[in-house]
Amino acid sequence: MRYFKLPDLGEGLPEAEILEWHVKEGDQVKVDQILLSVETAKAIIEVPSPQNGTIEHLFGAPGDTIHTGEPLLEFAGEKDQDSGTVVGELKQQTTAVNPAGEQFFIGASPSSREYRDRHISPAARALAQRLDIDVNTVPQRNGRVTAQEVEAAADRAQRLGPFEPLRGVRKQMARTLASAWEQVVAVTIHDDADIEHWPAGTDITLRLIDALAHACQHEPSLNVWFDGDRLAVRRHPQLDLGVAVDTEQGLFVPVLRNVGGRSAEDLRAGLDRLREDVRNRSIPPAEMLGATLTLSNFGMFGGRYATPTVVPPQVAILGAGKIMTEAVVFEGKIQPRRRLPLSLTFDHRAATGAEAAHFMQLVVTRLQD
Repeated sequence: MRYFKLPDLGEGLPEAEILEWHVKEGDQVKVDQILLSVETAKAIIEVPSPQNGTIEHLFGAPGDTIHTGEPLLEFAGEKDQDSGTVVGELKQQTTAVNPAGEQFFIGASPSSREYRDRHISPAARALAQRLDIDVNTVPQRNGRVTAQEVEAAADRAQRLGPFEPLRGVRKQMARTLASAWEQVVAVTIHDDADIEHWPAGTDITLRLIDALAHACQHEPSLNVWFDGDRLAVRRHPQLDLGVAVDTEQGLFVPVLRNVGGRSAEDLRAGLDRLREDVRNRSIPPAEMLGATLTLSNFGMFGGRYATPTVVPPQVAILGAGKIMTEAVVFEGKIQPRRRLPLSLTFDHRAATGAEAAHFMQLVVTRLQD
């Protein structure tokens, strides 16, 4: 091959950010030698060479975003053909390449660039170039970018500094949540579980997992996937629970499989392993796919109630807030008791309010049992 393009990194990931090149132009490399490290929305991946050869040109620098199918590097002295590769599987898929005429787009796709170009006046474009302003960061007015908006953006840049682009996990997180917000008809209900009887050292996360497994068993309407285009539901025989893990790089949601059929010890070991893999960025992408419902235990950081975001095709997410000691009426007397605040967001297209309320009641009852 002449051009080695960004391979399919698995699970349909559309792009990756270059972290570090391990080779330079002019280097001779061998098959399976690590060429570069890239960061996807799910992991840091080392990309091996598909062949022996000499590096003639590198496309992209650290920090650049490369889309699947765009060139990573060019080999010297090869025929004008190209192949795609799946990391670790070096499969040949030969297609013709015209090196003189082929255009490579690193960054936004051509279609999105053309759309933006139609909404930027020539004067605004020229002014942005003179003021060194990225027109893609300039807010539109009435659907267009004018010179006035460019001047305002230049003033903000001078006072506040330039925009810092999101990268890696945070960029994908922003896209995913924005898409989910547009698709889901979200409704959130709140309640509290009285946990005064819990002994010291209780594993709160495992108690929440147990309560969710119990609720899914008796109210399975929220343990489903919903296809909004076809208005169809897929029911799941077991709970595969996504557990939100916050890191400095962003939010990850690894999946605990079949939580209702596993012991507490096995679940704790599995949860610890997933969290460690997430923090080391060594978790396989497949371990973050297929959740049928999600748990966000944000109370360990703070906050009482929330409106967690449901990510399709799931239809529900439970948020657990910070445990509070409150004065409540218990057995006819006002007493200080520990309470665990809960927030359940569900997609109202797939579940009724009664079903969601019943699900929440089952969770609270199980926690208080």
